Amino acid sequence: MANHKHSNDIVSSLSFTEFPEDVQITILSFLNPSDIANFACISKRFASLCQNDTKLWFTLCHRRWGPKTHINKWIKGEITYKLLYRTLHGWDNLIGFWRRSGGEGKTPATAAITPSLVFFEWGPSFLSGSRVSPSKTGTYEVIKSPFLWMSLSSEGRVVKFIDPSGRADLNSDLFEFGFGVSENELIPVNVSFMGKTHFVVEENLNIGCSKFKENMRHGFRRSSSGVNMGGGDDIGAGEDVIGIGSSGSLPERVVTEIYQRFANRTSPGSDKSRRQRRKEKERLARRKLDPEHFVKIVNFSPTPSRPLQGLWKGICDDLTLAFYLVTYDDIGGISCRLLGDYPERFSSYAPVFWTSKAVFLESPFSLEEESLYDNRIHLQPLQADDENHEQFPFSDDEVVNQIQQLHLSENEVVHRILHISSSYDLVISDLAINPRCAEGRIWQYQNGTFGFGFIRDNFVIDMKHIIQDGYILDTINRSGE
Repeated sequence: MANHKHSNDIVSSLSFTEFPEDVQITILSFLNPSDIANFACISKRFASLCQNDTKLWFTLCHRRWGPKTHINKWIKGEITYKLLYRTLHGWDNLIGFWRRSGGEGKTPATAAITPSLVFFEWGPSFLSGSRVSPSKTGTYEVIKSPFLWMSLSSEGRVVKFIDPSGRADLNSDLFEFGFGVSENELIPVNVSFMGKTHFVVEENLNIGCSKFKENMRHGFRRSSSGVNMGGGDDIGAGEDVIGIGSSGSLPERVVTEIYQRFANRTSPGSDKSRRQRRKEKERLARRKLDPEHFVKIVNFSPTPSRPLQGLWKGICDDLTLAFYLVTYDDIGGISCRLLGDYPERFSSYAPVFWTSKAVFLESPFSLEEESLYDNRIHLQPLQADDENHEQFPFSDDEVVNQIQQLHLSENEVVHRILHISSSYDLVISDLAINPRCAEGRIWQYQNGTFGFGFIRDNFVIDMKHIIQDGYILDTINRSGE
């Protein structure tokens, strides 16, 4: 007993400096960068330990993003693990779903309308954003078309560009010295963050397509004024950037440029001011895509306390696939909206269904509720997997329409029932409609999914998950549409 107490005293008397370095690295890897910076101020030895890039900062990167991306594939050239940590930490908030805010996302070159929903995920050595939209095949398949790529060059410069063609075969080789694609197919962009829930993508017109590869190789970054403040000529002919005939030292040239800039502001009618405006118009004329604003969908997955929350997909009454976003408010209400680019009136802002109080009816249900569900038909895709329900014999007409009839009393798949209302009584208040026709139900199933329908019709729209374990389900390439 005395020996056991003596051994405990020895262990408790050990300080952090007496642990092996590997143990110290492991302990420090659980801290955040600000805590590590404070710890480094204690002594020179601890400062040296906190600057250990290949051990400490590699462990930090691997612990946080190791299961999501290939950490070692990011490291090339002058990229350090500490730089990689700062970069990935800044991009981590992008992971998930975003929706375009305003506009139709048309590019001047093609005038094609692009999907409004975007999903960001980690690649082997890059971060990619893909446009996501419902397929037109009449199934639960989802079209995933990559368009935004973000990575680091070998010099540690952030690289961001858009591939308008949305090819899914681009990989990490794209960020090496050879792109393997035509330079006209890639558009360098700027991604500007406005808080944590809003960012803007706009074309980077300061980097021409012909200079984009060179920027990747040499890691050059232009200043906002277009002047090489280092005084070098590593971007081409210096006289094209500073101005032909300019002379004097670098401070003199900077003062001259500042004077001319303020002079142009006070004399807007000057020839140089007109030339600048003309150059700005020419620069905007070369723009290949319009700026796009995106807003984060914060809660895109259900939780135990909010089982209906998130992004869902379902077959509509016209047997086409649609995306739905179900949200909870602060007072317990629930609303559902179509998410995407739908031309129908009210589809962009009117809720598909809503309720001000999420109080579920628990089993056993009344005969009226059983009858309301039992006599309905479930809208199914062309090739239904029928993973949640049992099939029953149905008529030839139902086979043609790909509709299956399911019975609550025989199957008992419904776990809870919630009363809802449609959008008619909110948007078209003066419409002569029976209030009961705006009434509906949500049937939550035992597997966590749900279906909804209204008394005015005779079918159920069953909701399926769009994403599971960080991956979009049932994806196809755009070519498969």
